[in-house]
Amino acid sequence: MDQQCRNSNGRPLVESVKLPAMSIPAAEASPPPATPTHADLFLAFLKVAASGFGGALPWARRMFVEERRWMTQAEFNTIYALCQFLPGPNIVNMAAVFGFRVRGTTGAVAAVLGFVGLPFFIMITLGFLYTQYGDLDVLRRIFGGLGAAAAGMIVATALKMGQPVFIDWRGPGPLIAAAVFVTIGVMRWPLPVVFAVLVPLGIALVWWWGRR
Repeated sequence: MDQQCRNSNGRPLVESVKLPAMSIPAAEASPPPATPTHADLFLAFLKVAASGFGGALPWARRMFVEERRWMTQAEFNTIYALCQFLPGPNIVNMAAVFGFRVRGTTGAVAAVLGFVGLPFFIMITLGFLYTQYGDLDVLRRIFGGLGAAAAGMIVATALKMGQPVFIDWRGPGPLIAAAVFVTIGVMRWPLPVVFAVLVPLGIALVWWWGRR
């Protein structure tokens, strides 16, 4: 029984105060990104193409995973791995695959046009200038600096893409990645041979590991 301080008349000295129940709202999850429109696809890949001097892969990953959040890290790695098997440039393949995934055939066309349209006109212009002034020493130095910057961006992107693979270091992912690195980087196997040998072995290893 609740006890209250009362005066001589038996009335409580202090009226009890009833406070409304306080509820702590749960942390609101960030809403999922909206499905991109055709204009979103065209402009997003146009931005990647305009930014991707020295290689579009780092900028494509930043756009997909970090800025637009259209894919998770694992989804990006999976689709990029699929595009490795298709003929043609990997990022162009990715633009077509992702555009088709969200908007069908017209989405694929919008994404690819956004990605290849601007570089096409830039390369025509640069090709003409290189034909006229390609012997200049200063131009060679500029291209050398661009090559070093491109190599650094590729290394940084490879480290980011490797995070989902190497999180479970006891799984088959690190073993497969190491085998690909050795066969291509050290043993100098041709890429088709690496695909023909390591892809079936990798699929079988992951399947066997999941059944353990």
